Amino acid sequence: MTTGDLRELTVGTGAGLVAGTGGEQLGTDMVLNIGPQHPSTHGVLRLKLVLDGERVIAAEPIVGYMHRGAEKLFEVRDYRQIIVLANRHDWLSAFANELGVVLAVERLMGMEVPERATWLRMALAELNRVLNHLMFLGSYPLEIGAITPMFYAFRERETLQAVLEEVSGGRIHYMFNRVGGLKEEVPSGWTGRARAAIGEVRRRMPDLDNLIRRNDIFLARTVGVGVLSAADAAAFGASGPVARASGLDLDLRRDEPYLAYDQLDVPVVTRTTGDCHARFEVLLDQVYASLDLAEQCLDRVDRLTGPINTRLPKVLKAPEGHTYAWTENPLGINGYYLVSRGEKTPWRLKLRTASYANVQALATLLPGCLVPDLIAILGSMFFVVGDIDK
Repeated sequence: MTTGDLRELTVGTGAGLVAGTGGEQLGTDMVLNIGPQHPSTHGVLRLKLVLDGERVIAAEPIVGYMHRGAEKLFEVRDYRQIIVLANRHDWLSAFANELGVVLAVERLMGMEVPERATWLRMALAELNRVLNHLMFLGSYPLEIGAITPMFYAFRERETLQAVLEEVSGGRIHYMFNRVGGLKEEVPSGWTGRARAAIGEVRRRMPDLDNLIRRNDIFLARTVGVGVLSAADAAAFGASGPVARASGLDLDLRRDEPYLAYDQLDVPVVTRTTGDCHARFEVLLDQVYASLDLAEQCLDRVDRLTGPINTRLPKVLKAPEGHTYAWTENPLGINGYYLVSRGEKTPWRLKLRTASYANVQALATLLPGCLVPDLIAILGSMFFVVGDIDK
């Protein structure tokens, strides 16, 4: 049978339909649309699957259903206002999103940030990283049928959320970064309370860890499923936990340090198998690493005195030119390409987001898998669709 003899039919029931008086096969593959809706995908995504029975033979992720035009909105907002837009594209990594934008503006302006602000930024960024990871550590098992881990994950999230809410006033969108530093000084005794919260979460993490990491049912659903090779991860530009689970030993905090990460020994958690379980384990072990880093940053903050921000003019204008800043966000590498013409608004601010690159790998991961493994693979890519569509 030649390619021209095959027909593609989008249907809502089974494939392999029999038609004609002679009972001949149509030779029809079923094209199944998953979405656009978000039962378990942290946003609105559409997958176009071609199925042979229950086996996926082709997959196309189709994005854009959440598109809010953030990059165009940046062009008509001043350098204070763009922060509030930037912290929403990955709503689980709001502080890290803010940080990347202000780093780009500060780099273009050649601005030095007070040392105390630098270390506080790092402490808060690592706490935000833990909050991001805990959400996925709870929701991913939930997506494949395990309810209890969500309760443990949210217990730990609430402990750390209280700390960030105290310092910034926000639970999800913190709006605490400013060009030149942070919004304001932290409350008296806050570093001690933050350190106590970190210790409490570290003591209780084994409750979640022991429940799921070696669970027989969870292992059966994730080990050897959705394998992403190191070569494919690199080809798609994957980064963060997804890439490190495939053996790509890359972390900007260690390899291209920003802020004061060059003064810390940043542990980079990697695996080599590249399957769903490896991605989950990298995320889980990264929580322990980030808790340790946050504690080290808080210790340094306690030894520093001085201002928390830089005095700025009422109307902030970046000089004419362009720059690129990138950060190791919780989900991977985020890049910020800023072009200025000397006005109070950016002429162009282009975002390179981790989720956008990571989700493209689904076109390679999904073919060959069974429909029941679809959600296990999809959830293990740890993406936020707002981070794709911006």
